[in-house]
Amino acid sequence: MKDELAARLAPYDQQHLLAFWDRLDAEQQASLAAQIRAIDFELIRRLYQRRDSRDDLRPLLARTAPPPAFRLDTTQNPFTPEQARRRGHQALDAGEVGAVLVAGGQGTRLDFPQPKGLFPIGPVSGKTLFQIHVEKVIARARRHGVRIPLYVMTSPATHEETAVFLAAHDRFGLPPDELRVFCQGSMPAVDAATGGLLLESPGRIATSPDGHGGLLEAAARNGVLDDLRRRGIRQLFYLQVDNPLVDICGPEFIGYHLLAGSELSSQVVAKRDPLERLGNVIEADGKTMVIEYSDLPDDVARRLSADGSLTIWAGSIAVHVIDVALLRRLSEASHGLPFHIARKRVAHIDSTGRQIEPSDLNAIKFERFIFDLIPLARNPIVVEVDRRSAFAPIKNASGAKEDTPESAQGLLTALHRSWLRRAGAEVGDEVPVEISPLMALDAEELAAKLPRGTRITQPTYLA
Repeated sequence: MKDELAARLAPYDQQHLLAFWDRLDAEQQASLAAQIRAIDFELIRRLYQRRDSRDDLRPLLARTAPPPAFRLDTTQNPFTPEQARRRGHQALDAGEVGAVLVAGGQGTRLDFPQPKGLFPIGPVSGKTLFQIHVEKVIARARRHGVRIPLYVMTSPATHEETAVFLAAHDRFGLPPDELRVFCQGSMPAVDAATGGLLLESPGRIATSPDGHGGLLEAAARNGVLDDLRRRGIRQLFYLQVDNPLVDICGPEFIGYHLLAGSELSSQVVAKRDPLERLGNVIEADGKTMVIEYSDLPDDVARRLSADGSLTIWAGSIAVHVIDVALLRRLSEASHGLPFHIARKRVAHIDSTGRQIEPSDLNAIKFERFIFDLIPLARNPIVVEVDRRSAFAPIKNASGAKEDTPESAQGLLTALHRSWLRRAGAEVGDEVPVEISPLMALDAEELAAKLPRGTRITQPTYLA
C-alpha cells in the first residue's frame, strides 16, 4: 500500500505525507491512505499556483450600480409587502418550502469549545441557538399545516457532537424524518511557502471545512437534493446558525423571491458605515454579485449616488431563498463554485514530528462561498430588512465592540418587548423578556394569545 500511495504522491511532490508511515499501526495507516486517496492533488496544485493572483476589481467596480432590490421604503417596489406575504403564504401552504441551517463553525471566537449551535443565547430561557432555530421551523410548519424539513449542514469538526446533541434532545420536537444532519466536505491545508500539504499528526493530514459554498456538493453527495425532490420542495430557505433573529421561512421574503421570478434572493441591511465588515451586494455588467469587504477599496466603498446615499449600500447577512432547481442544475454541471484563498495559522508537525504552533500566517486554506451562486442564478434580487429585527450575529466573545452574545440578547429582548407592547401588554424598558417561537412568531400572533391587561415587571419567558 505504501508504494501505491507514494506513486500517487510523487507527481505532486507530496511524498512527505508518508514520512511517518512505518510508525503507524494498521488502523492509522488505513485512515491516512483513505485521506490521500480522497484528495484531488491536481486541483490543489492549480489552486496553489494561483495563490497570489487576484482579479483586478477596479475596472469592474467602476461600473457598479446598486443591485435590484426591494427596499424598506416600499414606494418604489414593484410589489407591496401584502402581495409578497400572500404569495409566500401560498408556497408555504403548498408544502413547497424547506430550510437549510449551516452549522459548521466552532465557538472558538466566543471562548466556547463546542459547535456554535450549542451556544446558550436565550436572554431569559438560556435556550441554545439550535433550539431557537428548530422551534421556529416547527412553529412555521404548524401555522401552515404542513411539514417543513430542516437540513443541518455541519463540518467534520462539528458533525458528531451536533448529531449527538440533537438526538439527545429529541430534535426539540421535530420528527426524525424532518431533520437531517449532513456534513460538508473538507480541503487540505497547504504550507504557504512550499505548497506541501501539512500533517496534523503523523497519521493525519491537516484539513478544514470547504466553506459554506460546499453546500452544493454536500447536498448532492449526501442525498439532500434527492430528498428535496421526493418531498416536492421547490424553495430552500438558507441561514447560518449564529443569527437568532432570522425569520425562518418568513412568507414576505419568500413572496418577493417568487413574485420576482428569482432563483436566488438575498436579505441585506443598509450598511451603517461604508467600511462595515459585510459582503457587499452589487450589480455590474448586468450581473448581481457579492464583493467581500476586504476586496473593496476604501474610496470605492465611500462612493455616493446622486442623492447622497452610498452607492454600495447593501450588506449581505447570509440569509437566502434558493430555488432547488438552481441547486440541481449546478450540481449536474461540470464546474462547481470557485475556491477562494485564505491565509491562516495552522498547527502542524514538522519533518521530525515536532508540534508547531505558528505565530504567523503559515498556511493556505481553500474555501467556497455560497454567494458565488448569485451571478449564476436567474433574476437574483435582494430584499432589505431592518437589522434591529433581523440581524444579530454572534461572532465575538463578551467584551468585544460588536456582535457579542450580549448584543444579540439585547436585540432579541428589544424585539420581543416591542411585540408585547403592540399586543397591548405593559412592560418596562429594562425588563428582560423572551417569547418562544412556539408561543408566537410575530406580534399579531402574540396579540391573539396574550391575556388582556398583561403587565410584566420581572424577567419573563413566554412559552
